[in-house]
Amino acid sequence: MLDNLSNQTIYKQQLHDVIDCLATAIEVKDEYTHGHSGRVADMSCDIASAMGLKDRYLDYVHMAAHLHDIGKIGISETVLNKKGKLRSNELAQVQMHSEYGYRILSKSPALRPIAKIVLHHHERWDGKGYPCGLKEKEIPLGSRMIAVADSIDAMTSQRPYREALSWDFCMEEIGRNSGIMYDPYVVEIVQNLYHSWLQMAS
Repeated sequence: MLDNLSNQTIYKQQLHDVIDCLATAIEVKDEYTHGHSGRVADMSCDIASAMGLKDRYLDYVHMAAHLHDIGKIGISETVLNKKGKLRSNELAQVQMHSEYGYRILSKSPALRPIAKIVLHHHERWDGKGYPCGLKEKEIPLGSRMIAVADSIDAMTSQRPYREALSWDFCMEEIGRNSGIMYDPYVVEIVQNLYHSWLQMAS
């Protein structure tokens, strides 16, 4: 029994190590996302914990958040690191990263639940997201959490085309898009976590 628990712990640690390596690989390719996946993973886990999720699903959310941008490996570095506004064909390339990520992660049976969360992290509550146009609770819960965490980190981080936005402005935008882009319940949880995140960021 103890040996089985030990083996499970070792396997889980090895899986997390592989995920960290994959997340680092995309950060090497995309110079502007350094640390992004880790911050999104931490925020997503905070959201999941605040919603009462635990054990395996909490692990799924954490790993999916770490790997939500892994599909950018299939996107041209010229497009990823472009400092100006993307053309329509370039934007279409970037939007393929969700599907590329799904294809990569689906190769492993152990990562298929994570792959589905990654596939849908750019869906919108109103059904106007991508790649499948899912809406409301059709979107996996983990994807809905990552969508908000991803947006928060994107807004509060410096980008090639703009300076970092303030946390106050960011939270106004998140609140304004509750029930449009984001799950209203996830937004409510995020608003309760906002001050603790702000303290850690400052």
